[in-house]
Amino acid sequence: MHRLLLPFLLVLLVLPAQAQDTDEPPSVETLNYNALAWRGIGPAFTSGRIADIAIHPDDNDTWFVTVGSGGVWKTENSGTTWQSLFDGQGSYSTGAIALDPQNPNTVWVGSGEDVGGRHVGYGDGIYRSTDGGRSWENKGLKDSQHLSTIWVHPTDSDVVLVAAQGPLWSKGGERGIYRTTDGGETWTRTLGDDEWTGATDLVADPRDPNVLYAATWQRHRNVAAYMGGGPGSGLHKSTDGGQTWTKLSRGLPSSNMGKIGLAVSPQNPDRIYAAIELDGRTGGVFMSDNRGASWRKMSDTVAGGTGPHYYQELYASPHYEGRIYLMDVRIQQSNDHGANFERERSQYKHSDNHALAFRPDDPDYLLAGTDGGLYESFDNGE
Repeated sequence: MHRLLLPFLLVLLVLPAQAQDTDEPPSVETLNYNALAWRGIGPAFTSGRIADIAIHPDDNDTWFVTVGSGGVWKTENSGTTWQSLFDGQGSYSTGAIALDPQNPNTVWVGSGEDVGGRHVGYGDGIYRSTDGGRSWENKGLKDSQHLSTIWVHPTDSDVVLVAAQGPLWSKGGERGIYRTTDGGETWTRTLGDDEWTGATDLVADPRDPNVLYAATWQRHRNVAAYMGGGPGSGLHKSTDGGQTWTKLSRGLPSSNMGKIGLAVSPQNPDRIYAAIELDGRTGGVFMSDNRGASWRKMSDTVAGGTGPHYYQELYASPHYEGRIYLMDVRIQQSNDHGANFERERSQYKHSDNHALAFRPDDPDYLLAGTDGGLYESFDNGE
């Protein structure tokens, strides 16, 4: 109500001053209302759930952000102003985003949120823009509903792999790891099944794009219950660019796994990290020092809150060996390969974290995507 009264109060204040210069008070039609133009003094409202972030490789001020219930957004001034890129497309819900390493103006977006909550929005496939997000083309996988990760080959832009979780409320659809070699004209599933097992993460060895690691996730939600894991969940490795896969098992849990987050150490790509949900809410962080051949449990750490199905993304610092971040209600950080974790200091930051991005020139910079928008830190979250 105060905002509604403000223009009228300002008009009353202006009238006497202008009336001194004329014999009669000015009419409403002749008043100058330029001083009453709307301007942003916010944020007055938090934005929705941030699903993924991509920082332009050649411009730290240019970010692309996917929102679970609000499309794709772009800023070219480090978040001072934003442009909505996805209006008019077939889905309002977006999950994953990736920029082509060969041409960052080519942007891939996976529609549908990549979490397993009751409230998630579903999508209608994968989209590609070749002009920095000004226009879009749907490139298929329309029955995947929830796309969690997109990986573009570092030297061949026609080769793209996608981790598709598939429908949450029913079996079937398009779920698993899908691969294209013609820029999205056709897709082939190389991992997953026709019923319940999709894929929730995909990472690559930075030295060799033929070496890939994937996490599958068997899940199903209905009105009465949620089945967050099963025998279809697990870790897999490919040495031929994602055409075939071998299941990894040595040192990994034998009980039913749920959602799994993966990360490769940038400093030592032989080292792979996995945050594994077990039997609903338990689990742990595991590490392999030999490209997935064997694993050892580092700690019992698992994302909590409403459950690991809502978080569990894992990131390895590009600057510090052994530093990893686990997305959770509060971000959990380890500096010793997952043996010990501390929760972020977030007195002035929103909770429920889903995405994290880094800058190559600043080892203490973090850009976090939460249920309440984007937050940045220049001192590693202090």
